Amino acid sequence: MAKSNGENGPRAPAAGESLSGTRESLAQGPDAATTDELSSLGSDSEANGFAERRIDKFGFIVGSQGAEGALEEVPLEVLRQRESKWLDMLNNWDKWMAKKHKKIRLRCQKGIPPSLRGRAWQYLSGGKVKLQQNPGKFDELDMSPGDPKWLDVIERDLHRQFPFHEMFVSRGGHGQQDLFRVLKAYTLYRPEEGYCQAQAPIAAVLLMHMPAEQAFWCLVQICEKYLPGYYSEKLEAIQLDGEILFSLLQKVSPVAHKHLSRQKIDPLLYMTEWFMCAFSRTLPWSSVLRVWDMFFCEGVKIIFRVGLVLLKHALGSPEKVKACQGQYETIERLRSLSPKIMQEAFLVQEVVELPVTERQIEREHLIQLRRWQETRGELQCCSPPRLHGAKAILDAEPGPRPALQPSPSIRLPPDVPLPGSKAKPKPPKQAQKEQRKQTKARGQLEKPPAPNQAMVVAAAGDACPPQHVPLKDSGPQDSAPQDSAPQVSAHHCSQESLTSQESEDTYL
Repeated sequence: MAKSNGENGPRAPAAGESLSGTRESLAQGPDAATTDELSSLGSDSEANGFAERRIDKFGFIVGSQGAEGALEEVPLEVLRQRESKWLDMLNNWDKWMAKKHKKIRLRCQKGIPPSLRGRAWQYLSGGKVKLQQNPGKFDELDMSPGDPKWLDVIERDLHRQFPFHEMFVSRGGHGQQDLFRVLKAYTLYRPEEGYCQAQAPIAAVLLMHMPAEQAFWCLVQICEKYLPGYYSEKLEAIQLDGEILFSLLQKVSPVAHKHLSRQKIDPLLYMTEWFMCAFSRTLPWSSVLRVWDMFFCEGVKIIFRVGLVLLKHALGSPEKVKACQGQYETIERLRSLSPKIMQEAFLVQEVVELPVTERQIEREHLIQLRRWQETRGELQCCSPPRLHGAKAILDAEPGPRPALQPSPSIRLPPDVPLPGSKAKPKPPKQAQKEQRKQTKARGQLEKPPAPNQAMVVAAAGDACPPQHVPLKDSGPQDSAPQDSAPQVSAHHCSQESLTSQESEDTYL
């Protein structure tokens, strides 16, 4: 596709000019002042003349192919409750992953709140840990010149990624610039893999929910942990998974499996875009987000389940098979799926209930790998083993790693009382002295009184109470624990409220 320096696309470098691979190479036109004025508008859609068009809640232009009609809205009160629960999980992520992973999975199946989706994806995928382990790495890759071979291909693909979304509607706009940076950085991070066109929609979806650096590390996790080998040169991993999908279909929907076998339709003809783009170019957008929520938590099992559900409901009955007599009709049926089976609530329920497990997928993987080796020889791409979801990625993390607990926005020295607390903390030395006095007093109480002392006490009666017997509600040993307990709980509650301040930094 030809590129020009006008409105038709990103500027191509001149013959004698080196392609640096920075944002400047994506400038819209020669008039820098005009470009700056356009880029200063509120969104890229305004820069391209779409200011008067309505945008749906996902950022798509209303009336476009990506926009949706009536959606099932979550009640505001329920949404706020879910946000509160997710904030608690994210602020104590390691504890939840270690002890309550099943609860995280259930909440991902219900859907992550939109305001926290980007942050949750980073924690689930391990991208947050990768970013902390590699500070400044993305900036280093971003400033480095890339391979001109990959840069040219990436630039040609930019305008094809969700062209009706407000982030990517403007050629050379902020969305396309960040997309270019992320994809270029990956070609430098993994030069042996380079760039695959299916990575562009994956990176674009991530950029809709988080900044470029965070999106880059999430892309790294998807390519290395969730879908290893998918974007290699020979696409061997996707071919293997196509055979796995077809074998699992025989158990899920024998009718659909028999029809596809009779028509001799290779799985690559219908599942390649599904799997490599994680259904981001297939499903309605609300369904895409729900599928990705579960995918980041449970791994590639969700991708297989979605594919099996679509095949089952598209070709799983004799009536539907009769309408697809040939290969062409069958492929067209799978390319233009019924909106009913892709609807958010229906699809998610079917995916959750479908009995396909990681063990079944791995068992089938070994079978198909053995058949591959018998017929085609050894695999040329030696990709790392696939990890099934957030829990497996966390357990496979080598060595000690920093805790994923956000630091509070306000830090106080340990001796300074918290605002609003009534009890004044005592210096450590004074508290130790009082503790010693209390232990001595308790030791005296435990000693039995001498006989003459007992007689004196009996004779005195109620007129003079014994001096060594402490009175109730006034003893010094009771006051210290009563003062310290509220202080500890108040500090604990304050820490929770302070750590939740990080929600203000959520990338919307």
